[in-house]
Amino acid sequence: METTELRAGPTVRVAETIRAVSVDLGPSWAATAAAVDRAATTFLDTVSDRLPGLLAERDHVVVFATLGRLAGGVDDPAGRAAALAVLARAHRGVGLLPQHADVLGDALLAAVARENRARWTAALAAGWERGLRRAVTAVRRAAARVGDGPAWWRAEVVAHDRAADGVAVLTVRPRRPVPYRPGQAVPVCPPSRPGAWRWYSPANAPRPDGTVELHVRAVAAGLVSGTLVDGVRPGGPLLLGPPCGISLLLDPSPWHDLLLVAGGTGLAPLRALVEQLAAAPDGRRVTLVAGARTPADLYDRATLAELEAAHGWLTVVPAYSHDPAAGPAGRGDALTVALRHYAGDQEVHLCGPPPMVAGARLRLLAAGVPADRIHLPDAFDR
Repeated sequence: METTELRAGPTVRVAETIRAVSVDLGPSWAATAAAVDRAATTFLDTVSDRLPGLLAERDHVVVFATLGRLAGGVDDPAGRAAALAVLARAHRGVGLLPQHADVLGDALLAAVARENRARWTAALAAGWERGLRRAVTAVRRAAARVGDGPAWWRAEVVAHDRAADGVAVLTVRPRRPVPYRPGQAVPVCPPSRPGAWRWYSPANAPRPDGTVELHVRAVAAGLVSGTLVDGVRPGGPLLLGPPCGISLLLDPSPWHDLLLVAGGTGLAPLRALVEQLAAAPDGRRVTLVAGARTPADLYDRATLAELEAAHGWLTVVPAYSHDPAAGPAGRGDALTVALRHYAGDQEVHLCGPPPMVAGARLRLLAAGVPADRIHLPDAFDR
């Protein structure tokens, strides 16, 4: 099976070059997205007139919407980085030359202008031209770093479970296996939100049937997370982008035991690491601290209990930050509880909400964990 080994860093740093332009492009993109099928057809027709066969008809909506959101600067930095990873792979896969990218840019500009006839101005046109130049430059630079492989995998949702309040566990089956490694993240896009990509880490090691489990918490104003939690059903389609990130990957040399620290749905990539070891035990002992506010919020308790019962080298420790009934050993945030289990010779892998990750390195260093044994998720948002 092919594997992907690249750091998110270079892709994300290139994404930083796509900044807000002086004219707010959001309203004009919103008007375009409201008629995305028609606009994407205009885009495809324009491209096909100048470069027949450059784009496959079944791919034009994805390319159009992703490039449009990237050029328009309508996503947060993590969303732009996810879109950039997808477009950079598409750039390599099609073998685009500079003149090809110019054709795509011209076609996108024509489609946006057509959907905004009543409000189109010279200033708006100039803003889109600047946004497109920045986006095309970023894609070209990123394409040199992302490696070869599909830009996205079409998948079907085969199960959708509401595991806790605001949390869904999705099982999806790609048409072709996605070559990810436990601990990596993949861009995910529901076709009902074309061009909107967000990072999610598979919660399982690769399976013989190719299915991938995603853990999603709906966040306020979350365009993709809300759709995945409330708007996706079994049988529905989903797109998965190229796997990225190496910071959480396991060191193949089992020199140290492991302390895995999960906050909320940050459990997903760490559970995948446990499954990786379960498939090929190497003598390491593993302590997995799973943090939640209350027992009702620890959404994956049954699976964790099954893993712990099946593998004597695994200890699962729940940590509850807002449960007055929790015993002293399990009361507190995930990292506080985890540090009570730190034995001085463990590798520490931690994943959770951004505030938890932001302060984790300093807390771990202060507790005596060597810097080279601290593994935090790749910074897709910077």
